[in-house]
Amino acid sequence: MTAAARPLRLGFPVKVMGQPGLKSQDTRRWQKNPHLKCSLELLDPVLDYLKSKKLDMYRLSSDIAPYATHPDMPQFHNMVAESDAELRAFGAKARAYDIRLSFHPSQYVLLNAPDPELTRKSIWDLASQAEMLDRMELNDEAVMITHVGGVYGDHEASRARWIAGWEQCPEHVRRRLVLENDDIRFSAADALWIHERTGVRLIFDYQHFWCLNPEWLDMRNTLERFLATWPAGVRPKIHFSSPRTELREIKQKISATERAAAKAGSPKRKSGELLKAPVKATARVKTVLRPPVWTGHADFTNPFEFATFIRIAEGLEFDVMLEGKSKDLSLLRLRPDLLRFAPDVAARFGITEQDASELAADEARLDRGVDAEGEPDVDEGYAQAAE
Repeated sequence: MTAAARPLRLGFPVKVMGQPGLKSQDTRRWQKNPHLKCSLELLDPVLDYLKSKKLDMYRLSSDIAPYATHPDMPQFHNMVAESDAELRAFGAKARAYDIRLSFHPSQYVLLNAPDPELTRKSIWDLASQAEMLDRMELNDEAVMITHVGGVYGDHEASRARWIAGWEQCPEHVRRRLVLENDDIRFSAADALWIHERTGVRLIFDYQHFWCLNPEWLDMRNTLERFLATWPAGVRPKIHFSSPRTELREIKQKISATERAAAKAGSPKRKSGELLKAPVKATARVKTVLRPPVWTGHADFTNPFEFATFIRIAEGLEFDVMLEGKSKDLSLLRLRPDLLRFAPDVAARFGITEQDASELAADEARLDRGVDAEGEPDVDEGYAQAAE
């Protein structure tokens, strides 16, 4: 099936939440000799789950080869080569299921680090992940997504240093690596500036574009420019997430003064402080409520926001990685929402009335109770480590 004939894909990252017992990687400590082969064995039923739910794009954990690039643990350094047969089999199964795979290395993988040793280590990490995709025999749609990195007190120098890092990358890394606009440091205009000097493909992130666009670029035009960085015959992908809107719950220690006041029957709170519950005389911790940080990802995808964006992008071809914190549950909920509220948009993803009963069953199951990922995602800017 050609890219033009195939409906647009929807995908999700790493953790499967819609079926208990599925793991995304071997998480054992080094003393237990974890291995990429074990991760691939755990991921095999994940592919079956994706196929059963017609989920055709998936982001692999960047840690599926545990300790493969740990500088002090050479016993793990050959595990990618040792897993050649398993990687080829896994890639063949993903191709047979028509599932698009990718990696998103962590925020600690930096091509623009001022420390050359950190840049060297980052390139090693990228080379390992690119090698895995190559050994899976996946086409150029299987990519590794990265950000520019930290500012380190000099925006222009840091942006230029990314180019120097890119030039140090081996060919198989540059062939797989794509650059994403971020939400607190390097805008879409920065990504385009780097593309013009390197040819690196670009990933458009919808939420990041709203959070950081000091150049006031037009969304449709910018999206078109990002998609044009991909070669003919290779379908681009983008990221989409809705911002968190609920109050954040921050745990704070209760001071001795506050505890004494509570014991005296006259609990005090700081000016403007909003508490989830009154401070009790015996409490050691209080829960303070704060406004949302707009770089944070919502648990689910707002269907009205998503439909509006897809209509803005009418006529453009790309797959969409959903970064809702409820992972596959966000996708399972969005599909019936689109069929209900925006059937024209649903059709672009191959979702029609013939799917209504199956999607309704997924929706009913979600309504019986779901959970969301508690840890920050790699793309949540306030949680990024680089400064």
